[in-house]
Amino acid sequence: MSFQESFDLVLRDVRVKGCAALQDIGVTNGRIAAIGQIATGAGRKDEAVGGRLVLPGFVDTHVHLDKSCLLCRCSDAGGGLKGAIAAVARLKRDYTVEDVYARGARTIEMAIGKGTMHMRTHVEVDPRVGLRSFEAMKRLRQDYAFALDLSICVFPQEGLTNDPGTEELLEQALVEGADLLGGCPYTDSDPSGQMERLFALAARHDVDLDFHLDFDLDPSWGHLEEICDRTEKAGWGGRVAVGHVTKLATMNEAIFERRVARLSQAGVAVTALPSTDLYLNGREAGFRAVRGIAPVHILKDQGVTASIASNNILNPFTPFGDCSLLRMANLYANVMHLGPEDFAACLDLVSEDAARLMRIDGYGLVVGAMADLLVMEGEDETEVFGGLGEPVMGFKRGRKSFVRPAATVLRP
Repeated sequence: MSFQESFDLVLRDVRVKGCAALQDIGVTNGRIAAIGQIATGAGRKDEAVGGRLVLPGFVDTHVHLDKSCLLCRCSDAGGGLKGAIAAVARLKRDYTVEDVYARGARTIEMAIGKGTMHMRTHVEVDPRVGLRSFEAMKRLRQDYAFALDLSICVFPQEGLTNDPGTEELLEQALVEGADLLGGCPYTDSDPSGQMERLFALAARHDVDLDFHLDFDLDPSWGHLEEICDRTEKAGWGGRVAVGHVTKLATMNEAIFERRVARLSQAGVAVTALPSTDLYLNGREAGFRAVRGIAPVHILKDQGVTASIASNNILNPFTPFGDCSLLRMANLYANVMHLGPEDFAACLDLVSEDAARLMRIDGYGLVVGAMADLLVMEGEDETEVFGGLGEPVMGFKRGRKSFVRPAATVLRP
């Protein structure tokens, strides 16, 4: 299709999924206004893409900015989930707003340069850290809005029913601008009581829920069924997500199928966190450990909203990370034995599918969608995904938000 009207921005000669011919993308008022052949001079600004692949901006549905980049302070945490929680619990008593802001800003800037344009950060709130980390997140949300939309999920990492004062702090955070509420039942002395209180709190404030759930490799017990039951009872379908759920990786086929059907029926979404889930699970088995990652590509195929996300960056929970969601999805594909025929679906799990989990309306490369766009170093999805092609520039709501020049080989 050919377009003559005027646009704020035109990306010239782009490759888009499902189209063999080069296209132009016209942007007006921060949204995609046209995809096709756009007349020369129709854009107030033109950006030559040179046949590179354009993707929607990446969406990180689960990250912990408040405890990112802590590795230099607790590199001897001892490994394992309990050790990581204990190490951060000691450190967060001394957090300041400025310290959390600085580490969060470092992490956000890494993420922006790797193509992330939407992010849900889980933030610990309890009597030890108070609302200091939350205050830093509010500043980060405002200061980086030009390049990234930050959603703040406050949650009780170390328990709720067993930690007096935590519920009041969570409620205060929701009143003061937190976007949604998280949970962590497996650290609570009364997991069911925590879930009951959090669903009630979410209903009072009309916010979504996102739980850390079933984070080990023992399928004989878990809280997934109860989360689904409570979601249906509350009428919160489509508004509840669960992260980790690594028990799904160890269930027999019949039980797995029942759990997937239950998730789909209840409208509960699932996020896999490959780097953390591999690093913390199965340690007692040594090199024989099973792959402790929820198979979200299978869940996606069976109608469950799903995503792949970062979780932790450079801390005791995950002493790795550069905030690249492309790398995270690539790691997931490696572990799950997924080949080129599945690369496009894996990209969706860090873009359109992830946006659906966060209930971001109108996301993707379609007319009317938000113009959150990445220009990748490569010409097709298979090449970019398989070769970890870096984003070379990004546009947030149609405004150029970062550039990342390709490396240059200097010949003698």
